[in-house]
Amino acid sequence: METDALRWFQQIADGVTMTEVSEIEFITQSGVSRALARLEADVGTPLLRKTGRTLRMTSAGAAFKRHVDILLHVLDDGLAAVNQLVDPETGTVALASQLSLGTWLVPDLISSFRQTHPDVRFELQQVRDELTTPVLGDSRLDLEITTVRPTDRTVTWFSLLTEPLWLAVPRHHALAGRRSVRLREAAGESFMMLRRPSLLRHQTEELCQQAGFQPSVGFEGEDIPTLRGFVTAGLGVAVVPALHAGSPDALTGAVHHLPIDDQGAAREIGLGWSTNRKPLPSAELFRQHIVERTRSGRLPELAVPV
Repeated sequence: METDALRWFQQIADGVTMTEVSEIEFITQSGVSRALARLEADVGTPLLRKTGRTLRMTSAGAAFKRHVDILLHVLDDGLAAVNQLVDPETGTVALASQLSLGTWLVPDLISSFRQTHPDVRFELQQVRDELTTPVLGDSRLDLEITTVRPTDRTVTWFSLLTEPLWLAVPRHHALAGRRSVRLREAAGESFMMLRRPSLLRHQTEELCQQAGFQPSVGFEGEDIPTLRGFVTAGLGVAVVPALHAGSPDALTGAVHHLPIDDQGAAREIGLGWSTNRKPLPSAELFRQHIVERTRSGRLPELAVPV
């Protein structure tokens, strides 16, 4: 069935004349009549009858009209949803990011973006920092901010920044008064670690091995705030990402953070997107915002180690 014919039938059934439909839709009256005749042929029975100069619904037309109203209402809702999706100023960005980036980088990027694009919505998905991440294979996701450089050739990677790794120690620890530390100085400590196959766990073990020792794992956790909680309780030390200005983590006073002097004590953070599909306009706007903000040096700065 033709959607136009359904709409014209609805309008005439609601009391709009054939002449008015013709003028509103910029089509001849004969064109409207032919469309309505095709609609009646599809349905298999007359839907309208002429009473004087007025078209009125038949019994079949009245029964059909109730369903046409529902159909066109749902259709209009669907068209509105699609228009909202593809309109760069009112669309939705499906963004994945790692848990450890959700307290400083992701909020900064979204808040700065919405200063000029306030009506864009975000659907956020948090993922763990595992060694391999297939999340961009999910067609519902537009972008991913991650420390895991993709190996999939269909994913484009743009480096945002290199984030130092620091050693978190209890406030009254023997190393707490230092400005920085080499990991071999913590060889006898109990290390708080993320569970495998965390990339940060892998990096920590490699850094310790390069420093000449095998770390003793005291506790394993699921996220970095948990590791800091263990450190706060005096249960050991942990290699964690550097603190950033504006992050709630930077307000902690029970943990002292020491920059690590060992080579390689950093992790790269990047932006990934699939090259297999064209991004929706709103997602492309946000991608451009991230790239521009990175190139102009306006990402959050490091906090002073405390």
